[in-house]
Amino acid sequence: MNTLLHMAVLALLVLAAFFALWFKDLVSSVIALAVFSVMTALEFYILQAPDVAIAEAAIGAGLSTTIFIIAIRACGKVKKSDGGDGR
Repeated sequence: MNTLLHMAVLALLVLAAFFALWFKDLVSSVIALAVFSVMTALEFYILQAPDVAIAEAAIGAGLSTTIFIIAIRACGKVKKSDGGDGR
């Protein structure tokens, strides 16, 4: 049972990493990275490292995802008044 759970979590880790690279939309990539962080936290918990799992869940999935989404939205709002893309 434990080996099956490890294999499932590791497969989801690889899948989330693939989708983080494959998506063209940045918000979708950030969400895939958040799933990757949650799966990493779950793997740490399974490996009996709950303190590391809590830190990974809080910082990796929570704080980093929030900062990335705020940054993506802030960069999307930069536009010139003459219709340029702000570069």
